[in-house]
Amino acid sequence: MQLVKRTYSGMMHAIAGLGALEKLSDDARTSDAYRWQRWTASLLAIHDIDRMVALDLPWWNVAATREAEDYLRARPGARVFEYGAGASTIWLARRAGSVMSVEHHADWHRRLEPMVARFANIELWQRDLTGDAYIGAIDEAGGLFDMIVVDGRRRAECLARAVPHLKPGGVILFDDSGRRRYRHAIETCGLPEQRHFGRSYCVPYPDFTSFLRG
Repeated sequence: MQLVKRTYSGMMHAIAGLGALEKLSDDARTSDAYRWQRWTASLLAIHDIDRMVALDLPWWNVAATREAEDYLRARPGARVFEYGAGASTIWLARRAGSVMSVEHHADWHRRLEPMVARFANIELWQRDLTGDAYIGAIDEAGGLFDMIVVDGRRRAECLARAVPHLKPGGVILFDDSGRRRYRHAIETCGLPEQRHFGRSYCVPYPDFTSFLRG
């Protein structure tokens, strides 16, 4: 499966470099984020964080992304915690008061550091997956959050740790929520779930992102 994913990504990157499609990506940056032009451009940006940041997109379900944007627009200065850093970190920082993101992969963390340094409201941590350091980063951050994003490793455990840190009326965005290994944790976390299924950025197939509401 990993070989298939790498092959697909490589093919998309090669196609993205073609002159006509470069123009498509450039034009898409000013198009409606939730219509087909920006989504099509995102397919060419899979595993390419520079393109995703330029497109101002996270790798989530499209409808869920719209809902997340509406939620943050209604809460100026929102405090956000994120498990699993990437283009979504910058997308969140452009819309929230502060973003605290924890990443387990040291090389990826180094790749992101100069990108997030342009945003004074991002705090990016690297914590090892072994033991409690990664899961417990939200305890280290302390306090309550308006939005918590669970989109990294050990998601079931991260969800359990996140729930006590959610403000009343806050939301947990849980990506790839249709995967069987996550369903028990989601269904037993004590929060009502709103599932979005359908068109998702970066991939040509429909996928799930869920909101769990405090």
